[in-house]
Amino acid sequence: MSRPTTATGQDAGLAARSPGENHRWWVLAVIGLAQLMVVLDATIVNIALPSAQADLGFTDSNRQWVVTAYALAFGSLLLLGGRIADLIGRRRVFLIGLVGFSVASALGGAAPSFEVLVAARALQGAFGALLAPAALSLLTTTFTDPKERAKAFGIYGAIAGTGGAVGLLLGGLLTEYLNWRWCLFVNLILAAIAFAGALRLLHAGAPADPPKLDIPGTVLVSLGLFGLVYGFSNAESHPWSTVATWGFLLAGVLLLIAFAWWQTRTPHPVLPPRVVLDRNRGASFLGMFIAGAGMFGVFLFLTYYLQQSLGYSPVLTGVAFLPMVAVLIVTSVTATNMLVPRYGAKPIVPVGMLFGAGAMAWLTALDLKSGYAANVMPPLLLLGLGLGLIFAPAMSLATAGVAPHDAGVASATVNTSQQVGGSIGTALLNSLAGSAATAYLVGKQHSPANLAQSQLHSYATAYWWSAGFFLVGMVVCGLLYPAGKPDIHPEGDAAPVHM
Repeated sequence: MSRPTTATGQDAGLAARSPGENHRWWVLAVIGLAQLMVVLDATIVNIALPSAQADLGFTDSNRQWVVTAYALAFGSLLLLGGRIADLIGRRRVFLIGLVGFSVASALGGAAPSFEVLVAARALQGAFGALLAPAALSLLTTTFTDPKERAKAFGIYGAIAGTGGAVGLLLGGLLTEYLNWRWCLFVNLILAAIAFAGALRLLHAGAPADPPKLDIPGTVLVSLGLFGLVYGFSNAESHPWSTVATWGFLLAGVLLLIAFAWWQTRTPHPVLPPRVVLDRNRGASFLGMFIAGAGMFGVFLFLTYYLQQSLGYSPVLTGVAFLPMVAVLIVTSVTATNMLVPRYGAKPIVPVGMLFGAGAMAWLTALDLKSGYAANVMPPLLLLGLGLGLIFAPAMSLATAGVAPHDAGVASATVNTSQQVGGSIGTALLNSLAGSAATAYLVGKQHSPANLAQSQLHSYATAYWWSAGFFLVGMVVCGLLYPAGKPDIHPEGDAAPVHM
Protein backbone atom coordinates (compact mmCIF):
# COMPACT_ATOMS: atom_id res chain seq x y z
CA MET A 1 0.00 0.00 0.00
CA SER A 2 1.29 3.46 -0.69
CA ARG A 3 1.98 5.82 2.18
CA PRO A 4 -0.34 8.87 2.13
CA THR A 5 1.41 12.07 1.19
CA THR A 6 1.14 15.22 3.24
CA ALA A 7 -1.97 17.31 2.77
CA THR A 8 -0.09 20.50 2.01
CA GLY A 9 -0.63 21.49 -1.58
CA GLN A 10 -2.36 18.19 -2.28
CA ASP A 11 -5.49 17.84 -4.35
CA ALA A 12 -8.37 16.48 -2.39
CA GLY A 13 -9.16 14.70 -5.63
CA LEU A 14 -5.87 13.23 -6.81
CA ALA A 15 -7.33 9.76 -6.83
CA ALA A 16 -10.15 8.19 -4.95
CA ARG A 17 -8.61 7.31 -1.60
CA SER A 18 -11.59 5.30 -0.55
CA PRO A 19 -12.05 3.00 -2.33
CA GLY A 20 -9.32 4.48 -4.60
CA GLU A 21 -6.51 2.63 -2.79
CA ASN A 22 -7.96 -0.52 -4.35
CA HIS A 23 -8.42 1.13 -7.73
CA ARG A 24 -4.98 2.63 -8.38
CA TRP A 25 -4.40 0.38 -11.38
CA TRP A 26 -7.72 1.42 -12.88
CA VAL A 27 -6.60 5.01 -12.37
CA LEU A 28 -3.45 4.14 -14.33
CA ALA A 29 -5.60 2.71 -17.14
CA VAL A 30 -7.64 5.93 -17.37
CA ILE A 31 -4.53 8.15 -17.24
CA GLY A 32 -2.71 5.95 -19.74
CA LEU A 33 -5.61 6.09 -22.19
CA ALA A 34 -5.67 9.89 -22.02
CA GLN A 35 -1.90 10.08 -22.52
CA LEU A 36 -2.09 7.69 -25.46
CA MET A 37 -4.73 9.90 -27.06
CA VAL A 38 -2.50 12.97 -26.73
CA VAL A 39 0.71 11.30 -27.93
CA LEU A 40 -0.72 9.38 -30.87
CA ASP A 41 -2.39 12.55 -32.16
CA ALA A 42 1.08 13.88 -32.93
CA THR A 43 1.46 11.21 -35.64
CA ILE A 44 -1.97 9.72 -36.47
CA VAL A 45 -2.79 12.57 -38.84
CA ASN A 46 0.49 12.14 -40.79
CA ILE A 47 -0.73 9.11 -42.72
CA ALA A 48 -4.13 10.73 -43.28
CA LEU A 49 -2.68 13.94 -44.74
CA PRO A 50 -2.66 12.90 -48.43
CA SER A 51 -6.35 11.92 -48.21
CA ALA A 52 -7.27 15.08 -46.31
CA GLN A 53 -5.38 17.18 -48.86
CA ALA A 54 -7.26 15.58 -51.76
CA ASP A 55 -10.60 16.06 -49.97
CA LEU A 56 -10.13 19.67 -48.84
CA GLY A 57 -7.92 20.81 -51.72
CA PHE A 58 -5.05 22.52 -49.88
CA THR A 59 -1.53 22.85 -51.30
CA ASP A 60 1.66 20.93 -50.46
CA SER A 61 3.16 24.05 -48.87
CA ASN A 62 0.17 24.36 -46.51
CA ARG A 63 0.10 20.66 -45.61
CA GLN A 64 2.67 20.94 -42.81
CA TRP A 65 0.44 23.31 -40.84
CA VAL A 66 -2.03 20.53 -40.06
CA VAL A 67 0.78 18.95 -38.01
CA THR A 68 2.51 22.15 -36.92
CA ALA A 69 -0.63 23.82 -35.53
CA TYR A 70 -0.99 20.99 -33.01
CA ALA A 71 2.69 21.08 -32.05
CA LEU A 72 2.72 24.88 -31.66
CA ALA A 73 -0.25 25.04 -29.31
CA PHE A 74 0.71 21.93 -27.35
CA GLY A 75 4.39 22.75 -26.91
CA SER A 76 3.97 26.42 -26.04
CA LEU A 77 1.10 25.99 -23.55
CA LEU A 78 2.21 22.90 -21.60
CA LEU A 79 3.84 24.76 -18.71
CA LEU A 80 0.76 26.96 -18.36
CA GLY A 81 -1.40 23.83 -18.36
CA GLY A 82 0.69 22.25 -15.63
CA ARG A 83 0.45 25.31 -13.41
CA ILE A 84 -3.32 25.56 -13.96
CA ALA A 85 -3.59 21.95 -12.76
CA ASP A 86 -1.69 22.93 -9.60
CA LEU A 87 -3.96 25.95 -9.16
CA ILE A 88 -7.49 24.62 -9.60
CA GLY A 89 -7.13 20.85 -9.18
CA ARG A 90 -5.76 18.07 -11.37
CA ARG A 91 -8.99 16.10 -11.57
CA ARG A 92 -10.90 19.16 -12.75
CA VAL A 93 -8.27 20.09 -15.34
CA PHE A 94 -8.06 16.47 -16.49
CA LEU A 95 -11.80 16.40 -17.19
CA ILE A 96 -11.77 19.81 -18.89
CA GLY A 97 -8.89 18.67 -21.06
CA LEU A 98 -10.72 15.49 -22.09
CA VAL A 99 -13.91 17.35 -23.04
CA GLY A 100 -12.05 20.10 -24.90
CA PHE A 101 -9.85 17.65 -26.75
CA SER A 102 -12.83 15.61 -27.90
CA VAL A 103 -14.77 18.71 -29.04
CA ALA A 104 -11.74 19.93 -31.00
CA SER A 105 -11.37 16.45 -32.53
CA ALA A 106 -15.02 16.45 -33.60
CA LEU A 107 -14.55 19.89 -35.17
CA GLY A 108 -11.48 18.70 -37.07
CA GLY A 109 -13.13 15.49 -38.22
CA ALA A 110 -16.08 17.43 -39.62
CA ALA A 111 -13.93 20.27 -41.03
CA PRO A 112 -15.33 21.59 -44.32
CA SER A 113 -12.15 23.51 -45.15
CA PHE A 114 -8.39 23.65 -44.57
CA GLU A 115 -8.73 26.67 -42.27
CA VAL A 116 -11.20 24.91 -39.95
CA LEU A 117 -8.98 21.82 -39.85
CA VAL A 118 -5.91 23.83 -38.82
CA ALA A 119 -7.91 25.74 -36.19
CA ALA A 120 -9.23 22.45 -34.79
CA ARG A 121 -5.71 21.02 -34.62
CA ALA A 122 -4.51 24.10 -32.72
CA LEU A 123 -7.45 23.73 -30.33
CA GLN A 124 -6.54 20.06 -29.85
CA GLY A 125 -3.03 21.11 -28.92
CA ALA A 126 -4.28 23.69 -26.42
CA PHE A 127 -6.51 21.21 -24.59
CA GLY A 128 -3.79 18.56 -24.84
CA ALA A 129 -1.56 21.02 -22.96
CA LEU A 130 -4.09 20.90 -20.10
CA LEU A 131 -4.60 17.15 -20.26
CA ALA A 132 -1.05 15.79 -20.45
CA PRO A 133 0.48 17.42 -17.34
CA ALA A 134 -2.68 16.78 -15.30
CA ALA A 135 -2.47 13.09 -16.25
CA LEU A 136 1.18 12.71 -15.30
CA SER A 137 0.81 14.64 -12.03
CA LEU A 138 -2.16 12.42 -11.10
CA LEU A 139 0.04 9.40 -11.73
CA THR A 140 2.88 10.91 -9.67
CA THR A 141 0.68 11.51 -6.64
CA THR A 142 -1.32 8.28 -6.94
CA PHE A 143 1.67 5.90 -6.90
CA THR A 144 4.11 6.61 -4.07
CA ASP A 145 5.07 3.05 -3.07
CA PRO A 146 8.49 2.22 -4.64
CA LYS A 147 7.52 -1.03 -6.39
CA GLU A 148 4.11 0.16 -7.51
CA ARG A 149 5.52 3.46 -8.78
CA ALA A 150 8.16 1.61 -10.79
CA LYS A 151 5.53 -0.59 -12.45
CA ALA A 152 3.21 2.35 -13.11
CA PHE A 153 5.91 4.49 -14.70
CA GLY A 154 7.18 1.56 -16.72
CA ILE A 155 3.74 1.26 -18.30
CA TYR A 156 3.32 5.03 -18.65
CA GLY A 157 6.78 5.43 -20.19
CA ALA A 158 5.98 2.67 -22.67
CA ILE A 159 2.82 4.55 -23.67
CA ALA A 160 4.79 7.78 -24.14
CA GLY A 161 7.41 6.01 -26.23
CA THR A 162 5.06 3.91 -28.37
CA GLY A 163 2.23 6.41 -28.86
CA GLY A 164 3.78 7.79 -32.05
CA ALA A 165 4.07 4.31 -33.58
CA VAL A 166 0.54 3.39 -32.47
CA GLY A 167 -0.64 6.59 -34.15
CA LEU A 168 0.94 5.49 -37.43
CA LEU A 169 -0.72 2.06 -37.23
CA LEU A 170 -4.13 3.39 -36.21
CA GLY A 171 -3.94 6.18 -38.79
CA GLY A 172 -3.19 3.63 -41.50
CA LEU A 173 -6.09 1.38 -40.52
CA LEU A 174 -8.61 4.20 -40.26
CA THR A 175 -7.50 5.90 -43.49
CA GLU A 176 -7.45 2.69 -45.51
CA TYR A 177 -10.69 1.12 -44.28
CA LEU A 178 -12.80 4.17 -43.30
CA ASN A 179 -11.54 7.65 -44.21
CA TRP A 180 -9.13 10.28 -42.94
CA ARG A 181 -11.77 12.00 -40.79
CA TRP A 182 -11.86 8.98 -38.47
CA CYS A 183 -8.27 9.74 -37.47
CA LEU A 184 -9.85 12.62 -35.53
CA PHE A 185 -13.24 11.11 -34.70
CA VAL A 186 -11.57 8.16 -32.94
CA ASN A 187 -10.63 10.55 -30.12
CA LEU A 188 -14.32 10.88 -29.20
CA ILE A 189 -14.40 7.18 -28.31
CA LEU A 190 -11.12 7.26 -26.36
CA ALA A 191 -12.07 10.46 -24.51
CA ALA A 192 -15.53 9.11 -23.59
CA ILE A 193 -14.01 6.00 -22.01
CA ALA A 194 -11.38 8.03 -20.14
CA PHE A 195 -13.98 10.58 -18.99
CA ALA A 196 -16.30 7.89 -17.60
CA GLY A 197 -13.38 6.28 -15.78
CA ALA A 198 -12.18 9.60 -14.37
CA LEU A 199 -15.64 10.46 -13.03
CA ARG A 200 -15.77 7.10 -11.27
CA LEU A 201 -12.22 6.89 -9.95
CA LEU A 202 -11.09 10.45 -9.24
CA HIS A 203 -12.64 12.48 -6.42
CA ALA A 204 -13.49 16.14 -6.85
CA GLY A 205 -11.57 18.72 -4.90
CA ALA A 206 -9.25 21.71 -5.08
CA PRO A 207 -5.65 22.11 -3.87
CA ALA A 208 -5.41 22.94 -0.17
CA ASP A 209 -2.50 25.33 -0.76
CA PRO A 210 -2.53 26.37 -4.43
CA PRO A 211 0.39 28.38 -5.83
CA LYS A 212 -0.15 31.81 -7.32
CA LEU A 213 0.01 32.17 -11.10
CA ASP A 214 3.08 33.95 -12.47
CA ILE A 215 1.54 35.94 -15.34
CA PRO A 216 4.77 37.53 -16.74
CA GLY A 217 6.59 34.19 -16.54
CA THR A 218 3.71 32.38 -18.24
CA VAL A 219 3.66 34.90 -21.10
CA LEU A 220 7.45 34.76 -21.53
CA VAL A 221 7.72 30.96 -21.61
CA SER A 222 4.66 30.48 -23.83
CA LEU A 223 5.86 33.03 -26.40
CA GLY A 224 9.44 31.74 -26.18
CA LEU A 225 8.44 28.13 -26.85
CA PHE A 226 6.12 29.29 -29.63
CA GLY A 227 8.99 31.18 -31.26
CA LEU A 228 11.30 28.17 -31.16
CA VAL A 229 8.77 25.66 -32.50
CA TYR A 230 7.47 28.06 -35.16
CA GLY A 231 10.96 29.03 -36.27
CA PHE A 232 12.11 25.44 -36.74
CA SER A 233 8.83 24.49 -38.39
CA ASN A 234 9.18 27.42 -40.78
CA ALA A 235 12.65 26.18 -41.77
CA GLU A 236 10.97 23.26 -43.55
CA SER A 237 9.53 25.54 -46.23
CA HIS A 238 11.67 28.71 -45.98
CA PRO A 239 15.45 29.29 -46.08
CA TRP A 240 17.25 29.71 -42.76
CA SER A 241 18.23 33.21 -43.90
CA THR A 242 14.64 34.50 -43.92
CA VAL A 243 13.42 36.61 -41.02
CA ALA A 244 10.43 34.29 -40.60
CA THR A 245 12.91 31.54 -39.64
CA TRP A 246 15.88 33.06 -37.82
CA GLY A 247 13.83 35.94 -36.43
CA PHE A 248 11.41 33.65 -34.60
CA LEU A 249 14.28 31.43 -33.41
CA LEU A 250 16.21 34.40 -32.04
CA ALA A 251 13.10 35.85 -30.41
CA GLY A 252 12.31 32.45 -28.86
CA VAL A 253 15.80 32.11 -27.38
CA LEU A 254 15.79 35.67 -25.99
CA LEU A 255 12.32 35.22 -24.46
CA LEU A 256 13.37 31.96 -22.80
CA ILE A 257 16.51 33.61 -21.40
CA ALA A 258 14.31 36.41 -20.02
CA PHE A 259 11.98 33.74 -18.60
CA ALA A 260 14.85 31.96 -16.84
CA TRP A 261 16.02 35.25 -15.34
CA TRP A 262 12.50 36.16 -14.21
CA GLN A 263 12.02 32.81 -12.48
CA THR A 264 14.90 33.64 -10.12
CA ARG A 265 13.29 37.01 -9.23
CA THR A 266 9.56 36.40 -8.89
CA PRO A 267 8.15 35.08 -5.60
CA HIS A 268 5.72 32.75 -7.42
CA PRO A 269 7.56 31.29 -10.44
CA VAL A 270 5.64 29.27 -13.02
CA LEU A 271 8.65 26.92 -13.16
CA PRO A 272 10.38 27.07 -9.77
CA PRO A 273 14.17 26.74 -10.15
CA ARG A 274 14.10 24.03 -7.46
CA VAL A 275 12.20 21.79 -9.87
CA VAL A 276 14.83 22.06 -12.62
CA LEU A 277 18.03 22.22 -10.56
CA ASP A 278 17.60 18.77 -9.01
CA ARG A 279 20.15 16.62 -10.91
CA ASN A 280 17.81 13.70 -11.55
CA ARG A 281 15.05 15.96 -12.84
CA GLY A 282 17.34 18.21 -14.88
CA ALA A 283 18.99 15.23 -16.56
CA SER A 284 15.59 13.66 -17.23
CA PHE A 285 14.22 16.83 -18.82
CA LEU A 286 17.22 17.08 -21.16
CA GLY A 287 17.12 13.35 -21.89
CA MET A 288 13.46 13.52 -22.89
CA PHE A 289 14.13 16.55 -25.09
CA ILE A 290 16.99 14.87 -26.97
CA ALA A 291 15.31 11.47 -27.29
CA GLY A 292 12.11 13.15 -28.53
CA ALA A 293 14.10 14.88 -31.28
CA GLY A 294 15.63 11.63 -32.46
CA MET A 295 12.55 9.42 -32.03
CA PHE A 296 10.00 11.46 -33.95
CA GLY A 297 12.52 11.86 -36.76
CA VAL A 298 12.76 8.12 -37.34
CA PHE A 299 8.98 7.70 -37.29
CA LEU A 300 8.66 10.30 -40.03
CA PHE A 301 11.48 9.21 -42.35
CA LEU A 302 11.09 5.47 -41.92
CA THR A 303 7.39 5.92 -42.73
CA TYR A 304 8.37 7.74 -45.95
CA TYR A 305 10.90 5.01 -46.77
CA LEU A 306 8.51 2.11 -46.23
CA GLN A 307 5.70 3.70 -48.26
CA GLN A 308 7.55 5.57 -51.00
CA SER A 309 10.67 3.45 -51.47
CA LEU A 310 9.40 -0.06 -50.65
CA GLY A 311 5.74 0.50 -51.61
CA TYR A 312 4.14 -0.50 -48.29
CA SER A 313 0.48 0.32 -47.68
CA PRO A 314 -0.42 2.61 -44.73
CA VAL A 315 -1.57 -0.40 -42.69
CA LEU A 316 1.53 -2.46 -43.42
CA THR A 317 3.69 0.54 -42.52
CA GLY A 318 2.05 0.73 -39.11
CA VAL A 319 2.42 -3.04 -38.59
CA ALA A 320 6.14 -2.75 -39.39
CA PHE A 321 6.64 -0.71 -36.22
CA LEU A 322 4.95 -3.23 -33.91
CA PRO A 323 8.09 -5.28 -33.05
CA MET A 324 9.74 -2.06 -31.85
CA VAL A 325 6.65 -1.27 -29.74
CA ALA A 326 6.74 -4.72 -28.13
CA VAL A 327 10.43 -4.44 -27.21
CA LEU A 328 9.93 -0.90 -25.90
CA ILE A 329 7.11 -1.98 -23.58
CA VAL A 330 9.06 -4.91 -22.12
CA THR A 331 12.22 -2.84 -21.71
CA SER A 332 10.37 0.08 -20.06
CA VAL A 333 8.84 -2.14 -17.39
CA THR A 334 12.12 -3.97 -16.80
CA ALA A 335 14.13 -0.75 -16.56
CA THR A 336 11.93 0.91 -13.94
CA ASN A 337 11.26 -2.25 -11.91
CA MET A 338 14.69 -3.90 -11.89
CA LEU A 339 17.49 -1.83 -13.39
CA VAL A 340 17.06 1.73 -12.08
CA PRO A 341 16.23 0.68 -8.46
CA ARG A 342 19.39 -1.46 -8.45
CA TYR A 343 21.89 0.63 -10.45
CA GLY A 344 20.38 4.10 -10.70
CA ALA A 345 19.74 6.04 -13.91
CA LYS A 346 23.38 6.94 -14.62
CA PRO A 347 24.29 3.72 -16.45
CA ILE A 348 20.79 2.94 -17.76
CA VAL A 349 19.67 6.07 -19.65
CA PRO A 350 23.07 6.71 -21.34
CA VAL A 351 23.15 3.09 -22.55
CA GLY A 352 19.66 3.61 -23.97
CA MET A 353 20.96 6.69 -25.81
CA LEU A 354 23.87 4.63 -27.18
CA PHE A 355 21.47 1.97 -28.46
CA GLY A 356 19.38 4.71 -30.07
CA ALA A 357 22.45 6.10 -31.84
CA GLY A 358 23.41 2.62 -33.01
CA ALA A 359 19.94 2.00 -34.40
CA MET A 360 19.99 5.28 -36.31
CA ALA A 361 23.41 4.53 -37.79
CA TRP A 362 22.19 1.02 -38.78
CA LEU A 363 19.21 2.50 -40.64
CA THR A 364 21.55 4.49 -42.93
CA ALA A 365 22.37 1.20 -44.71
CA LEU A 366 18.81 0.78 -46.07
CA ASP A 367 18.44 0.83 -49.85
CA LEU A 368 15.83 0.03 -52.50
CA LYS A 369 16.49 -3.71 -52.21
CA SER A 370 16.38 -3.95 -48.41
CA GLY A 371 14.08 -6.55 -46.90
CA TYR A 372 12.04 -6.03 -43.76
CA ALA A 373 13.14 -9.03 -41.69
CA ALA A 374 16.84 -8.73 -42.50
CA ASN A 375 17.35 -4.99 -42.78
CA VAL A 376 14.49 -2.96 -41.26
CA MET A 377 13.37 -4.92 -38.20
CA PRO A 378 16.78 -5.41 -36.48
CA PRO A 379 17.54 -1.66 -36.10
CA LEU A 380 13.91 -1.09 -35.05
CA LEU A 381 14.29 -3.70 -32.29
CA LEU A 382 17.51 -2.02 -31.14
CA LEU A 383 15.72 1.36 -31.14
CA GLY A 384 12.89 -0.10 -29.04
CA LEU A 385 15.44 -1.39 -26.56
CA GLY A 386 17.10 2.02 -26.37
CA LEU A 387 13.89 4.04 -26.01
CA GLY A 388 12.65 1.67 -23.31
CA LEU A 389 15.80 2.39 -21.30
CA ILE A 390 15.29 6.15 -21.75
CA PHE A 391 11.61 7.07 -21.47
CA ALA A 392 10.28 5.21 -18.45
CA PRO A 393 13.27 5.93 -16.13
CA ALA A 394 13.45 9.57 -17.26
CA MET A 395 9.71 10.16 -16.75
CA SER A 396 9.78 8.52 -13.33
CA LEU A 397 12.81 10.47 -12.08
CA ALA A 398 11.56 13.73 -13.62
CA THR A 399 8.59 13.70 -11.23
CA ALA A 400 9.91 11.71 -8.25
CA GLY A 401 10.35 13.59 -4.98
CA VAL A 402 8.74 16.80 -6.22
CA ALA A 403 6.67 18.72 -3.67
CA PRO A 404 2.92 18.09 -4.11
CA HIS A 405 2.16 21.69 -5.09
CA ASP A 406 4.81 21.46 -7.86
CA ALA A 407 3.66 18.10 -9.27
CA GLY A 408 1.72 19.68 -12.13
CA VAL A 409 4.52 21.92 -13.36
CA ALA A 410 7.12 19.11 -13.05
CA SER A 411 4.84 16.88 -15.10
CA ALA A 412 4.31 19.66 -17.62
CA THR A 413 8.05 20.21 -17.95
CA VAL A 414 8.80 16.59 -18.83
CA ASN A 415 5.95 16.61 -21.37
CA THR A 416 7.21 19.93 -22.76
CA SER A 417 10.72 18.49 -23.10
CA GLN A 418 9.53 15.53 -25.17
CA GLN A 419 7.04 17.52 -27.28
CA VAL A 420 9.27 20.50 -28.03
CA GLY A 421 12.20 18.16 -28.68
CA GLY A 422 10.08 16.18 -31.11
CA SER A 423 8.78 19.28 -32.86
CA ILE A 424 12.22 20.84 -33.22
CA GLY A 425 13.83 17.55 -34.21
CA THR A 426 11.24 16.78 -36.86
CA ALA A 427 11.42 20.26 -38.38
CA LEU A 428 15.22 20.36 -38.28
CA LEU A 429 15.60 16.88 -39.76
CA ASN A 430 13.05 17.70 -42.48
CA SER A 431 15.05 20.75 -43.46
CA LEU A 432 18.38 18.88 -43.46
CA ALA A 433 16.91 15.97 -45.41
CA GLY A 434 15.40 18.28 -48.01
CA SER A 435 18.73 20.07 -48.47
CA ALA A 436 20.53 16.73 -48.80
CA ALA A 437 18.12 15.53 -51.49
CA THR A 438 18.57 18.77 -53.46
CA ALA A 439 22.36 18.63 -53.15
CA TYR A 440 22.42 15.01 -54.36
CA LEU A 441 20.61 15.93 -57.59
CA VAL A 442 22.96 18.81 -58.49
CA GLY A 443 24.47 18.01 -61.89
CA LYS A 444 22.40 14.84 -62.27
CA GLN A 445 19.49 14.07 -64.54
CA HIS A 446 16.17 13.95 -62.70
CA SER A 447 15.48 10.39 -63.72
CA PRO A 448 13.32 8.06 -61.57
CA ALA A 449 16.44 6.18 -60.46
CA ASN A 450 18.27 9.35 -59.40
CA LEU A 451 15.18 10.72 -57.66
CA ALA A 452 14.82 7.47 -55.71
CA GLN A 453 18.49 7.59 -54.71
CA SER A 454 18.16 11.23 -53.65
CA GLN A 455 15.32 10.21 -51.33
CA LEU A 456 17.48 7.46 -49.81
CA HIS A 457 20.31 9.96 -49.38
CA SER A 458 17.97 12.39 -47.62
CA TYR A 459 16.76 9.66 -45.24
CA ALA A 460 20.32 8.58 -44.45
CA THR A 461 21.22 12.22 -43.68
CA ALA A 462 18.32 12.41 -41.22
CA TYR A 463 19.35 9.13 -39.58
CA TRP A 464 22.95 10.29 -39.12
CA TRP A 465 21.78 13.51 -37.50
CA SER A 466 19.43 11.53 -35.26
CA ALA A 467 22.37 9.31 -34.27
CA GLY A 468 24.25 12.49 -33.36
CA PHE A 469 21.34 13.65 -31.18
CA PHE A 470 21.38 10.36 -29.27
CA LEU A 471 25.17 10.50 -28.81
CA VAL A 472 24.87 14.00 -27.36
CA GLY A 473 22.14 12.65 -25.08
CA MET A 474 24.44 9.84 -23.95
CA VAL A 475 27.13 12.32 -22.93
CA VAL A 476 24.72 14.78 -21.27
CA CYS A 477 22.86 12.13 -19.27
CA GLY A 478 26.10 10.36 -18.35
CA LEU A 479 27.46 13.58 -16.89
CA LEU A 480 24.32 14.88 -15.19
CA TYR A 481 22.70 11.83 -13.59
CA PRO A 482 24.16 11.18 -10.10
CA ALA A 483 25.74 7.78 -9.51
CA GLY A 484 24.02 5.19 -7.34
CA LYS A 485 20.45 4.33 -6.51
CA PRO A 486 17.91 7.17 -6.52
CA ASP A 487 17.29 8.58 -3.04
CA ILE A 488 14.42 11.01 -3.46
CA HIS A 489 13.01 13.15 -0.63
CA PRO A 490 10.17 15.49 -1.49
CA GLU A 491 10.58 19.12 -0.58
CA GLY A 492 8.79 20.14 2.53
CA ASP A 493 8.24 16.57 3.72
CA ALA A 494 10.33 15.01 6.43
CA ALA A 495 9.42 11.46 5.52
CA PRO A 496 10.61 10.04 2.22
CA VAL A 497 8.40 9.36 -0.74
CA HIS A 498 10.28 6.71 -2.69
CA MET A 499 10.39 6.08 -6.39
